[in-house]
Amino acid sequence: MSDVAREHLESWAVQVRKGVLELAVLNTLLEGERYGYELVKALAAVPALSVSEGTLYPILSRLRLQGLVRTRLEESPEGPARKYYALTPAGRDAAREMQERLDHLAVACRHLRHSP
Repeated sequence: MSDVAREHLESWAVQVRKGVLELAVLNTLLEGERYGYELVKALAAVPALSVSEGTLYPILSRLRLQGLVRTRLEESPEGPARKYYALTPAGRDAAREMQERLDHLAVACRHLRHSP
């Protein structure tokens, strides 16, 4: 593979990953509320989705402003208060719809790959 092709592939992969990170966060919160660092660890457990706190918190802020995630603050015996994130009903609906759309796109791409 040429350097130009490799650079294009890397750029494309970054864009695809950005596009699915919100869904990954929403899907992680389907299991229940979590505080920020728990989300970072859960996403880090899936190598293709590993994110830093600097990437995660802007996503969570956007999701909160869109009404898809709610937050609450809770004191922690281990240090500063923790901000917990949970899905709103709209967030659950969005996660389901986003997952359906992504699944349809994946099926369509696989279909094209196997077409004559």
